[in-house]
Amino acid sequence: MKMDETLLEIKTYNKEGYRPVIDYDSWRVAILNYCDELLPENITKLQRHDETDEVFVLLKGKCILFLGEGEEEISEIYTQSMEPFKLYNVKKSVWHSHTLSEDAMVLIVENKDTTDANSPEIELSKSQRKKLIELTDNLI
Repeated sequence: MKMDETLLEIKTYNKEGYRPVIDYDSWRVAILNYCDELLPENITKLQRHDETDEVFVLLKGKCILFLGEGEEEISEIYTQSMEPFKLYNVKKSVWHSHTLSEDAMVLIVENKDTTDANSPEIELSKSQRKKLIELTDNLI
């Protein structure tokens, strides 16, 4: 007997980059896979979400979160190597980005209305960009 399709929705995403896979009510689940633009040498800015926290879960591979301290300017950049199956909740209005190994897959949970309009970006200086590269040497 075939199960009624209204009981269960099954989604997957195996291509490069970010893709929302399930939206429901006020929340969204997305997948982030490796992409060249997230190599440390290619990251030129950090982003924040002004209306929501954002949860990351490493499913496979390696991922490093970059967290920027400050409001209008970034005074310090920190890294957090993610461990598989732990939940990392980046708090509302915290500058962040990430870099991933080629085999990485990260699950993301966020508000469904998270968009470019409520997620400003801040350009990194040359010295900050250099620091990202130094912070990730030998980590990915």
